[in-house]
Amino acid sequence: MGKEVFEEYESNIRGYCRKWPIELVYAKGSIYKDIEGNEYLDFFDGAGALNYGHNPDYIKEKLIKYLEEDGIIHSLDMYALPKEKFINYFQNKILKPRNLDYKIIFPGPTGTNSIEVALKLARKVTQRQDIWAFTGAFHGMTLGALALTTEEMARKAAGVSLNANSVHIPAPHFMDGNFDTIKYMEKLLEDDHSGYEKPAAIIIETVQQEGGIHVFSKEFLQDLRNFCDKYEILLICDEVQIGCSRSGTFFSFERANIVPDIVCMSKSIGGYGIPFAVTLLKRELDIFKPGEHNGTFRGCQLSMVAALAALEMTVEQNIPNIVKQKEKIVDEYLQKEIKPLLKENMQIRGIGLSWGIEFNNGKLAREVLDKCFEKNLIIELAGSNDSVLKIMPSLLIEEELLLKGLEIIKQSIKEVLN
Repeated sequence: MGKEVFEEYESNIRGYCRKWPIELVYAKGSIYKDIEGNEYLDFFDGAGALNYGHNPDYIKEKLIKYLEEDGIIHSLDMYALPKEKFINYFQNKILKPRNLDYKIIFPGPTGTNSIEVALKLARKVTQRQDIWAFTGAFHGMTLGALALTTEEMARKAAGVSLNANSVHIPAPHFMDGNFDTIKYMEKLLEDDHSGYEKPAAIIIETVQQEGGIHVFSKEFLQDLRNFCDKYEILLICDEVQIGCSRSGTFFSFERANIVPDIVCMSKSIGGYGIPFAVTLLKRELDIFKPGEHNGTFRGCQLSMVAALAALEMTVEQNIPNIVKQKEKIVDEYLQKEIKPLLKENMQIRGIGLSWGIEFNNGKLAREVLDKCFEKNLIIELAGSNDSVLKIMPSLLIEEELLLKGLEIIKQSIKEVLN
């Protein structure tokens, strides 16, 4: 039946396949192949789950070896050797060199699982109920995380009110980049007629991804950390999509020299596109009783094997440094080759290997995406009204392919805007 089987039997809820109506059979590095043998360059990267590309050899070999040895796969939160190895390496090679002292929760396999346990913990620790997030935020699709997400379509699909115990604060960029968010939050807490209560936590993506590639400044992140300290509010960093070296440092908050109280990770922490998530918490926050949060697939040892291999690649290849080098290539190309094509109300934003071209027009952005797809480039949209073309290639993409993809974007923009 081919693709007809999806139309006949799969729910209308499917989304990505509507932008790229091809049936995939192969993927390696930054290249997809469809069932007809056509090749596509990947600038989507599994929505950030494939930072190391498709089927990286080093991780694949580790997985195959583990499967051939009949290693334990499912173990809930029982002790298992792959988890021991992951924890040891993560502590000794990632956390301790950064002077970070975190304990680890394995909450379940996805990013929204990581967010949910963070929210639950923040409320338990502080005995306060409200969580503050920022306009433009995307934190997940389960009800707690969705309440902090601002995307209208996703919120409306919930079928229930999401307003209880969640507050959205205008981000600095929300009001044309001139809004003093910190001063505003201080006013809410200091004025006894504001109607606002002190939150348990403030959650932030240091780079809003689905919100349109908005990079919070180092100064803002430092001011936010100081604000949280002043008012005894926990700071949660959502690293689900921007973490694992995509920003040019392993944790995106490193550039601001801040230490969050809780850190949420998923997507590329799994290394190979295998579902995996962790939540990091300061040692003094570890007050959960045994079993107060659990999940059937929080102990997938195959994910631990892949995650450890990805961390080894990160350290041994110095992937953050590779990202910084490629960041220069992307930034220079966008400024020299693409910015002159854009109209006055259009912008380029980004950091590391996460960039966005803001068209301020969802129709135009979709036309550019369609042109890119015609030229065999897989690329996604983000931001308000899907008006941002989102550039997110593999961190290990070959320079030749990186430039090829950027050239396709350039030609597509020229065809749409001229």
